[in-house]
Parts: sequence; structure tokens; C-alpha cells
Amino acid sequence: MADSELVVGLDIGTTKICAVVGEAASDGVDVIGIGTSQSTGLRKGVVVNIDQTVQSIKKALSEAELMAGCEIRSVYAGIAGSHIRGFNSHGVIAVKGGEISAKDVERVLEAAKAIAIPLDREVFHTLPQEYIVDEQRGILDPLGMAAVRLEVKVHIVTGAVTSAQNIVRSCHRAGLDVADIVLEPLASARAVLTDEEREIGVALVDIGGGTTDVAVFSSNSIKYTGVVALGGQNLTNDIAYGLRTPMSSAEKIKIKYGCALADMVRHDEHIEVPSVAGREPRALSRQVLAEICEPRMEEIFSLVDQEIIRSGSKNCIGGGIVLTGGSSLMEGAAELAEQVFNLPCRVGYPRNIGGLRDVVNSPKFATAVGLLCFGSDKESDNHKIRIREKNLFDSVLSSMKRWVKDIF
Repeated sequence: MADSELVVGLDIGTTKICAVVGEAASDGVDVIGIGTSQSTGLRKGVVVNIDQTVQSIKKALSEAELMAGCEIRSVYAGIAGSHIRGFNSHGVIAVKGGEISAKDVERVLEAAKAIAIPLDREVFHTLPQEYIVDEQRGILDPLGMAAVRLEVKVHIVTGAVTSAQNIVRSCHRAGLDVADIVLEPLASARAVLTDEEREIGVALVDIGGGTTDVAVFSSNSIKYTGVVALGGQNLTNDIAYGLRTPMSSAEKIKIKYGCALADMVRHDEHIEVPSVAGREPRALSRQVLAEICEPRMEEIFSLVDQEIIRSGSKNCIGGGIVLTGGSSLMEGAAELAEQVFNLPCRVGYPRNIGGLRDVVNSPKFATAVGLLCFGSDKESDNHKIRIREKNLFDSVLSSMKRWVKDIF
């Protein structure tokens, strides 16, 4: 197979960088290669050291290229971080000719995007929620319908221009072209949610290393996106300080022995905890570890619950909560989430995946697999952003010139 026919998803996370190589299949995508590396150049989803980020990207790519037997030239990259903002907007136009054409759909989406945003921010996604044709609501595809007036409700996602630029620049320095940048919770949702969940209403909670991303879906459309500036790294810090152990050991202890509900741990369970400065390891009760993990996980879930309530979407999620991301694998995480949200909860695994399915069948690979799905999905043009390093500021400047021309 030619390398140009392959699709690559690149998850540039706070704790790990993951590259997944795949090809389109009739029932989804077939994964043929994967590479991971430790991420040291990001903090809370934002690049803080380009050189370290480039080295981590190159290491993940080399592993993926070796497994897939190909050369990676272009990737679909994810973006996240506390700079991400999502809000709803509305556009309306008069239909020319009495029948809705593709140009009319494009014009009404442009009308919905005609909002004033700061110069240092960029619109990443304009996601249609529903079209309204002559006051007839709930239309998902108005193309070809007879109409006089066309309206659209959209969810607009914006973020810092410089954050996107630094991701693109890091990829360029690693020898890659960025085909698209996709919001990471949308990518995760693409990988783990079912059509039934999107219809009845569901909240995706992606617990990453530096941030926890939230996306609420209902009636097959996005209703809300948000970010909580806490993640698995905060939990690792708590364990390191609470057990007085090095950060690397705290991460291993969290993955192997962590539990989000202290009531699920037997009192006679013990773990070996490495000490600092060459001291002898200590044996501690696993109950102590669980009592450190539970408050932090409960805090994360409580903050997410407050975000969902504030957005007015709590009553729309009849399908409950879907947890994904590495920290969702912690024992007791789903049970604690059910208590906090008072809704049914499950842990989300990538779906409709072929090839090396067993290798990527984990919530921690949900974002990378979702980016891969976005790249292979020919019908997802409205869910993408095409950004190049050279035209990031040019697009903002042209928008400002257009506004000034309209005013004067």
C-alpha cells in the first residue's frame, strides 16, 4: 500500500504522545501501527518546550513507522487545554431560488460564525446542532428542501492561536505536515460513543494527564464542550507527596494499585512503596493509597458535574456518563462517577477498530484512535480545521479587514 493512502492520528498529550497508523475499512478503520513516548514538553495540554515535544513526537513516530512499515508524512493532530472555549451561536439567511442549495448551507454557517472574537483566538470548529427551515426545527440535513428562510444553531469551539501554532510548529520540526487539528474530546467521542448514546444524550468525560475534557451530545449533535484544569497528573502528585515516593514510582503505583473508592479495598492488602534518596522501600496498606486517590477523583468528577449543570445540559444526558482517558482505568472510577453524577456510567473503549485491535483496545488510546477515525472519515469535513503555520495569523488578519470594510 502506498504511504499516501494511510492515515495517522497524533495525540500530543501532557503525559504521553501517541501516534496511530491506520487505513480505511468498510466498517471503520484498521490499525496497522502504533507508537508511544513519554511527553515532557507539555503542561496542561499546552506546549511549553518545543524541543522536548519534537523529540517525543519523533520517538513515537519512529515506533509507529517501524510497526506499520511505512514513512509518515502527514498527521491529524489533537488539541486540548484550558484555553479551549465552546459556545453556541445562531445564523439566519434568506434562501435564494426557493430551494436550499449547498451554497445556502455554506452561507448560513458563515452567518453563524460572524461573531467578534479576540485577535489572539481562532475558531477551531463550527459544529451544526440543528437547522430550522421556515420555523420547522430539528432538521439535520436541509439540502434540497423548499424554503424561504434558513436558520442554523451551531456550537463554536475557539482556542488560543499560539497554542495551535506551537502544535503545528512542533510537528513541522519533526518533519510532518498537519492535515487537520481536531479538538481532542470530539476525537475521543468519535472513537468510543455509540449512535444510541448520541441520540438519547450522553456526556463524555476524558480524563487526560493535565486536563479533563467534557463533551455533551444529545439528539445526534454536540451541545457543550468544556475543560477542567485537573487530570491524572494531579493524582500522581498527590500520591508522590502522600506516600513520600518519587514521581516515577507514584505513577507506577497509581496504575497498578490505585483505587478511586476506599470501600472497595480490603484492609489486609499491602503494597511496597519505594522511598526517596536510596532509603529502603516500605510496606503500606493499600487502603492508605485509596484514601489519597478518592478525594482527588471525587473533586475532578464534582467539577465536571458543576460544568455540566452550569451548561444546562444535565437533564439531556439520559445515556449517562462515558469515562475515557488513562485514569478511567483506575479501579472504582466508574462506581465513584455514578455516585457523584447520580447517573449510569461506563468506561469507553475504542469501537469499530480492526487490525491491531488488541493493541489499542484501551481508554488511554481513545483520542489517538478518534483522530485516526476523523482522518479516514470522508464525511467529517465540517468537524475539522485546516491550519497551517504560515496562515494562522493571515486568516485572523483577513477577518479583521473584512469586518472593518463592513463597518466603513
